[in-house]
Amino acid sequence: MPGPLAGIRVLDLTTVLVGPYCTQVLAEMGAEVTKVEAPEGDVVRLIGPGRNPGMGCMFITINRGKRSIALDLKKPEARAVLLRLAQAADVLVTNIRPAAMARLGLDYAAVRAANPRIVYASVLGYAQDGPYGPRPAYDDLMQGAALIAGLNAQVSGGEPRYVPLAMADRITGLMAASAINAALVHQLRSGEGQLVEVPMFETMLNFVLGDHLGGRVFDPPLDGGGYGRLLSPDRKPYRTRDGFVCTMIYNDRQWRNFCAAVGWPDLVATDSRFASHATRTVHIDAVLGMLAQEFLTRTSAEWMALLEAADLPVTPVHTLDSIFEDPHLLATGFFEAEDHSTEGRITRMAPPVRFSATPTGARLPSPQLGGDSAAILAEAGYDAAEIAALLETRAVVAPP
Repeated sequence: MPGPLAGIRVLDLTTVLVGPYCTQVLAEMGAEVTKVEAPEGDVVRLIGPGRNPGMGCMFITINRGKRSIALDLKKPEARAVLLRLAQAADVLVTNIRPAAMARLGLDYAAVRAANPRIVYASVLGYAQDGPYGPRPAYDDLMQGAALIAGLNAQVSGGEPRYVPLAMADRITGLMAASAINAALVHQLRSGEGQLVEVPMFETMLNFVLGDHLGGRVFDPPLDGGGYGRLLSPDRKPYRTRDGFVCTMIYNDRQWRNFCAAVGWPDLVATDSRFASHATRTVHIDAVLGMLAQEFLTRTSAEWMALLEAADLPVTPVHTLDSIFEDPHLLATGFFEAEDHSTEGRITRMAPPVRFSATPTGARLPSPQLGGDSAAILAEAGYDAAEIAALLETRAVVAPP
């Protein structure tokens, strides 16, 4: 059965991570995604190990479910191809800066003239009506600008550090996918397209300050902001006698269960710091420090068994080796084997969201650069001679 976005056509003019992650989410939900690449290809094709040039592991991981056409958009013939493709599209997604899209003659006004119904989604570094609007943006910059690197320094007492994943790219990509789906609902109801702008800076700051705005919600502020539990230096996996475990002893019921399990029956009643969620929050450093000492008294396996028996949340600290042996992921089929047409046997992750009536999942492997150029041109109405001419001028590129 088709996914919930079956029949939706998406033109993907994005590169690196933030845009391709967005369009992969749409592809996994059933959209027909055409990845429009420059003749040299998306730079992410070069990231990580690969079996063949231009098919690195990162590209394969975030571009499944798409077809690829390679266009030299600096050539007028390629621009004409793009606009013809846009006439039949429901969505165009780009993370090329607006000024560059305007120079190419592919800004919202130009594409809207070709297709007034189109949802034109522009994933940006910054909102365009501010002084940062024209600036380029990458994940590292956004982690610094949106407080993440600085908060890491505040917690560790050391230098600012980035989180070791492309968090800003992926969160903004999810926000863009959500916004596109909302715009598609409006399009289907009204027949109207629109420009959708998704800035990374504002998206990430909204995300971070949702936790850390704190007393600055009020005017005048009640405190300097920041959520104490998240900023405690002791908020980390607990060291056990032989390793580490993660747990969250959070609400009052969980504290009662934990105290009973470890032999602290009178702690909540006799120590005011532990009396309620509010008091534990105020004294979070002392609370977490006390827990840290207790976790040193048992092995990881003993803690896993004890906490599970007490109906308390607990999980091991996985590594890049152990995650592939996680019994839950094995049971749910999260890691899937795929025979790629050019790359051989690969491992991919199943989409995390499930629909009962419209199952998700990438229905195509990650594409070779321009691997679908000729087929996409033919579907757009170009005859064999026109396709040959476009390939001859290198306005369109296909594999040899």
